[in-house]
Amino acid sequence: MRPRPMLLTPMLPWLLLLGSCSTPPKPPTVDESKKRPANVAMAVDLQACRSELHNTRILAGEAARAAETSALIAQQAQQLAHRQAAAADTKPQANGVYTVHFDFGSARVSLPPEMAAALADEAREAPLVVLRGRTDGATDSLGESRIARDRAAAVRDYLVAAGVDPARIRATHQPVGDHVADNATASGRGFNRRVEIEVYRATPVAMGAAVVAQP
Repeated sequence: MRPRPMLLTPMLPWLLLLGSCSTPPKPPTVDESKKRPANVAMAVDLQACRSELHNTRILAGEAARAAETSALIAQQAQQLAHRQAAAADTKPQANGVYTVHFDFGSARVSLPPEMAAALADEAREAPLVVLRGRTDGATDSLGESRIARDRAAAVRDYLVAAGVDPARIRATHQPVGDHVADNATASGRGFNRRVEIEVYRATPVAMGAAVVAQP
């Protein structure tokens, strides 16, 4: 009687697995040509160069921001200076005051050419012109009052003829007192016979009377 042949087909996968386990896997290979030691001179120089480049970029950025800040500060300072200059230009100036002198008993207006031109230019642009007629009189009388009024009226007519709006002219007079010089001397009386012309730079604002609270 012949022995039965053994069937190896079912055992074949196991045999292959055992054969593969008997051979250990190969370790990965390293390309030695690409290895660069970290402490070689070239690597150190490269790292130092990168650090310097990074620091240079940081300093350049800070310098650019500082320059922008300085330019902004300079621009703001310039704008402030312009605003201050504009405010100074628009600030109301003091009123102009001119004085016209007269001969004894006269109401004839006579002005030097330079004064006449300056007075006419300012008065034409002024919102208000106030005239104050004065005499060298020592006592209040109708004659002194009339000459003071006539002098103020003569200056008013002179300004109107020079192109000043008559609606912006106010005339007052005072026969005696309000002397600017010694009325006991001839030269002093010559200074006192006058009309004062006040040329306003801006329209005066009336101030209301303050109300005082009663306790």
